[in-house]
This record gives sequence, structure tokens and C-alpha cells, in this order.
Amino acid sequence: MTERMPLRLAAGEPRSPLARPPMSNERDRHDRVALTNRHVEVDGRPAIPVSGELHYSRVPRAHWRERLQLMRSGGVTVVSTYVIWIHHEPVRGTVGFYDGLDLAAFVRLAAEVGLDVVVRIGPWCHGEVRGGGFPDWVSAASVAHRTDDPAYLELVRGWFGAIGRELAPLCGPDSPIVGIQVENELIDRPGHLATLVDLARGAGLSAPIWTATAWDDARLPADVVMPVFGGYADGFWVDADAPWPSSFRAHVRFSHDWDDPGIGADVRGAREDGAVPADGDAARASDGDAARTPDGDAVDTPRRGAAASADFPIATCELGGGMAAAYHRRPLPTALDLATVANAKLGSGSNWQGYYMYAGGLNPGDDLQESLATGYPNDLPRFDYDFHAPIGAAGLLAPSHAALRIQHAAIAAFGDRLAPMPSRLPERMPRGDDDRDTLRWAVRSEGDAGFLFIGHHQPFDELEAVDGVRFEIELASRSTVVPSAARPPLTIPAGTVARWPLGLALGGAVVEWATASVLTMLEAGPADDAPTLVLLAEAGIPATLSARPEGASMPMVLDASADDRPSLHRLRDDRTALDVLILPAAWADEVWVLDAPSGERMLLRSRSPLWVDGGVLAARSDRPPVVGRYRPTDGGFTEVAFDGMEAERLPVRHTVVVRWDPIRTRAAFGGEPARRAAPTADDLDRLAVRIPLAGLGGPETGVMRTLLVEWAGDVATLEVDGRTVADRFWDGTPWLVDLDAARVDSGSAVELRILQLHPDAEMHLPAAAAARRRAHEGPLGSLDRLAGLRSTVWRAIR
Repeated sequence: MTERMPLRLAAGEPRSPLARPPMSNERDRHDRVALTNRHVEVDGRPAIPVSGELHYSRVPRAHWRERLQLMRSGGVTVVSTYVIWIHHEPVRGTVGFYDGLDLAAFVRLAAEVGLDVVVRIGPWCHGEVRGGGFPDWVSAASVAHRTDDPAYLELVRGWFGAIGRELAPLCGPDSPIVGIQVENELIDRPGHLATLVDLARGAGLSAPIWTATAWDDARLPADVVMPVFGGYADGFWVDADAPWPSSFRAHVRFSHDWDDPGIGADVRGAREDGAVPADGDAARASDGDAARTPDGDAVDTPRRGAAASADFPIATCELGGGMAAAYHRRPLPTALDLATVANAKLGSGSNWQGYYMYAGGLNPGDDLQESLATGYPNDLPRFDYDFHAPIGAAGLLAPSHAALRIQHAAIAAFGDRLAPMPSRLPERMPRGDDDRDTLRWAVRSEGDAGFLFIGHHQPFDELEAVDGVRFEIELASRSTVVPSAARPPLTIPAGTVARWPLGLALGGAVVEWATASVLTMLEAGPADDAPTLVLLAEAGIPATLSARPEGASMPMVLDASADDRPSLHRLRDDRTALDVLILPAAWADEVWVLDAPSGERMLLRSRSPLWVDGGVLAARSDRPPVVGRYRPTDGGFTEVAFDGMEAERLPVRHTVVVRWDPIRTRAAFGGEPARRAAPTADDLDRLAVRIPLAGLGGPETGVMRTLLVEWAGDVATLEVDGRTVADRFWDGTPWLVDLDAARVDSGSAVELRILQLHPDAEMHLPAAAAARRRAHEGPLGSLDRLAGLRSTVWRAIR
């Protein structure tokens, strides 16, 4: 292999002194959570919170506990949620906080599960909701919305007062509510944001952290709200025929630019030329397209978020946990795409990892979605808000749950070390959107310790593998070379997403460097004489470790075993007691690191969803789960015994021969070529193929029923006793429906409807779906598979 010149990263710039803003320190002091200008502190120690969005009003109350537990087992420490006004007060004066709208009960349950809470109280929230979450009577009111118009503020005062009556008793120094966001994506009215904070305080609400979204160069009131940022790998809000915009491309690269001009630009009325709408509603940027030369060539024009403040740590609230589908554009970010964005933000200096969405759901009623008919630029499904999130609308896990939880495990184990470390970028960075062969990497370090981040992946445009790689990194008192000169240089394959340790001191040893990602640290127990550092190998990269006893100068270099089994190294001398366990890359999708209430750290192997409930390991499965628990004393895995009930599949079938009539379809249902309208309920009644279903059964105590539909077409709906209860825009992925949430009983009349996809319909589809469409002659409609899944909760036998 030809060795390239070393990839160099010079010493970092001096930083401003550590300081504490008035927020959380002088105002709204909290027993556990406080801010510095660099990072969050939890219980007096630096920390990197991980927040995930779940909308309680879009998830049946009976499922709240398990969804929250799955979030926590995925490494989420904070649940964030919109409080969607239209869900609670569709009729003026009739405010409901009952059943699935019981906000206070949701906050108390989150605390019981072990999660803190951020409430995003609006009053305008967007969230792909009709009117941005405004009830119709608010949207129709003769007021200047989202301003300090006294008439508008009077409406908001009533709404915040209703929230305050629910949550004020739960606020305070020991509250699980650690953050409150006002408004959303309001970029040019800092005075109004400050007014909203005052109104919320007047309603009795308080939290140590008040936030506002800061993308598109938002102007925020100084010292009143902490800026929070976002980043998505793809989005539904650009035109059907638009290429992948620069605003998405930027988020898969390491950068110290936190701005994003694309999120919400369509709702603000921004056009592709970046012009401001006639009403002046603050849309100062295009929806993500790069700047262009007079000849039309793209120019890389980085934007530094004007709202990024030296008084607050860098925090995110909307890293893509997936993506919703609009009718005209149906993105499908992969687990690798999502993990790349999250890793890039962490390596770039994020000290709060916040995901939107982390758990999907369903709208609690019909016609509550954003739509062209209600003045919005996109048609969203009437019910579906699965978002392709790590936890789907039916409560089952997507591959992204595993891809993200290995990052979160590392944050949980090493966040107190990582949080104070500033981010540094290498001397050579990608030259722009089209640079496919420059390695993407960064370092966070303080003193002689740090972490090397690699994120060599880009959606749509596969990157080139980079060979002959050797990193040369300046630390405070020494230079580290990875791998050292005695080892051959590396080839970094496309798709590598990694977090390698540098100068990591533990167990009396210093891990100088490793070419495997940190996963977790298992503390020494009563029967163990040493802690265990757990590393996860990277696919296609030899896992090598260089370590030495603290105070010694000569390191030893250790290699993982060559097979697909764990490799354990026990480092022992008079001063050192450290075990290093290197897991094979193939285990990445099966590794769980759970934090039991007892403080025990457990390393497990399982493809079944796992969580800790009341100190007991639980799993959801249709048969006894196969789970291995790591035992540090003998360096191996032992099988966990479970108690539970097996569940056979439902005998789901369709009761008619499915006949596809090519006449029953249309190329367009309204809108414009770039943003077509979805078919209406009447269109579906006239044109969709009707498929009666049987064998779905009824509710069973302790059993979750899920309908799996593999299909192709345009739009599908599920009808129960003549009422639409769920829908889906086709993107090539299976559709999972929670039959219990759909209230399917043994006597229900259930019908699946599929609208065929016209060959001339204008829309953006994921690559696999688009290929299937091209390969099919005429309108596309197919029911490939039906399955009725039943699963139960199994509990480990102590």
C-alpha cells in the first residue's frame, strides 16, 4: 500500500475562560442540571444529554411506558415533546388534558422511567400539523400571529395558562422538566420570543434551560434563550425534482458552522432563488441550495449560525432521527445516514445531541396534518407520522436504533470527559459538495486526551475508500500518530463511522490510541479486579490498540483476534489493572448497553427490543429471547433466562382475489408539478383497490398485535368499520400497523385500500422504489405480503 502524507491536525486555538451564564445558575436553579458556556453539567459533572422527540398526543397512552423505556435503552436521557395546541383545544374554551392528552401524567411517567423532559410549548410548533399547531379558531382570529400584538398575546396567555395549570406543580429545583422551548423556527422576532418566555413564567412554568431554534441565522434575545440547532440528511420540504441540496450535504461533514438555512424555509415561503416573500416573513435564505456563480456552478459558502452564542454550549434539538414523507417527496434516510449526521455533530462539538423524531406515532384524529388545502406547501399523510424513526409508529425498532445507541453508549460512558473537549478540524477538509475522496474526520481533545471521529459516508454519492492513512495529531504536550510508524497505514472504507480513543486513562493504564470505536466502560464489580474498556471494531479496518501503564513511556500494541469473535486483553502489572474487550464489527446491530437502576452496566447481545423495567431486564418477542450477558470475571457471555409466553402469528389473509384495474388511477390530483397534492378521501373511495382482511383477531391482555403489509403503489389506507384509522405513502418499505391502536376487534370489518401509482405521477421516491416503478409497465399496484405479528413481554429470571 502506498502511504500518503500523514493527515495532520495542529494544536487548537486558545479558548475563552469557563463561565456560567445567569440561566440555570442565577435564574431557575436546579438541583441536578446547570449550564456553563461550554457544556451542560448534570449532578456537578460535565455531561452530554441525549434527547429524543416523542409526541405523547400521537402515541396511545397505553404505549407510553414501553416507548419511553425503549428510548432509554437506546441511550436517550431526555424526552422532548411538542405540546400541540390544536390537539388540546380544537374548540375555544374547551381544553382537554385527559387520556392520551394528559401532559402531566406523561411527564411523571417519563421521570419514573428515568428520563428528564423538555417541553416545546409553542404556541406555534409546526410538527407537520395543520396551522402549525394553532387551532383553527386561532388561525382565523383577526390578530397579528406570532407577534406582540396584544390581541394575539391574550390568546397565548390563555393557552400557556392551561399548560401552567398542568405543569407548574411539576416545575422547580427537583423537577424532571429540564428545558422549555418557546415557539419554533421564528427567526426575526427576538422581542416576541422574550415576551413568550415572560408569559410562560407568568403561567408558573420554569426550567433551568429555556431554548429557541436558531437555524437560518435566527436572531434570538440575548441571555433569555439558549440557541439550539438542527441537521437532517434529507428532507421532504424541497421540490420533487430538486437535487440533494447543500443544506443536507453539509450535515454529513465535520464543520464548525451550525447554521441551516433549509429547515422550515418552505413554510416561511422561501423560493429556490432565495427571495423574501411579499409579506416579509423573514425567509432570508433558499431552501438549502448552494450559492451559484453567474455560470450556474455551485459554490461552497459556509454559513456560521449568527445565533450561536459564546455564553452557551453548542446544542442540537433536531438531528434527523428519520424523515417524514410528503406526497411529492418521500425521503428514506438509512441508518448509516442518520448515524453519520449524529457522529459529525458530536465530533464537531455538539454538547447536546437532540433527535427529531426518535419515536414515531399517528395523528390523534383525521385532517390534523399539514396540507396544501390548509395553506401549507406540502401534503402529509392524514395519520401516519412514523417518520422512519428509531422507534416506529407501531412500537417496533428500525435499524437506526442500533446505529445510534452505540454512539449513545459511548456518550454515557465518556461524556464527562468528552464534554469539556473542544472540536478541532484537520488541515485538509473536503473542498465542497463534490469532493468524494478527502477523508472526513475531526478530533475533540483537552490536554493529552481526546477522541478521533471519522465519518466517511455520504448519502446518494458513495465516497471513495481512502488508503495509505496515518493520522498525526498534536495534543497539549505530545504528538500522536495513528497508527504508529511501526504499523502499516490504514485503508478507511466508505461507510466508516467511528470514535477512536486518544490518550484515554483508566485502570492505571493509558490507551494511547486504538483503531476501534469506544463503546462503553464496565466498572469493576465486587468480583472483578479491573474495569473493562469495550471497543467496537470497524468493518474493514484491523482493530489495533496501543496502551501503556500510566507513567511509563513504552506502549504495547495489541491486535484483536482475526475471527468474528470478541477479543479480550487483560493488562496487568503493579500499577495497571485494565481489561480491554474488542467486539467484532458484525456485532454492532446486536449490542445493547443498559443502565439498570442499581447502577449495573450490562453488555448484551440481542436483536429483540430490550429495556430495564423496575430493575429487571425485559424483552419483546414472540418466543423466548436469545440474550447473552457479559461477565467480566470470566470474560465471556452467559445466556439470560427469561419467563414469558410465546405468541403465534395471526392468521391474517385477504378474503377476495385482488384485481388491479389500470383505469383506476390518475397522474395528478392537483398542486403543481414540483409539489403535487395527495389524493383526497373521495379520490381514494373512487379509485383505490379494496381488499377485505380477516384473521386479525381482537385485543389480548399482554399481547401486541401488528399488521405487516408489504406493498407497492401510491397511497394505502386501513379502514376499520368504515372509518380510516391509518394511512401510508409508499416508499418501498413495509408498512407496520398497530392493530390495538387502530382498535381492531375480532368483529371489526377491516379493509385495506391501495391506490395504484400512475407511471406519469410526479414525485421523488427512494432509489429502490423508483427502480421498481421504472421496471413495471403501466400503473404500479401490488400486495406482496400480509402477516399478523403477535409479541409479548418477557422478563429475565433473577
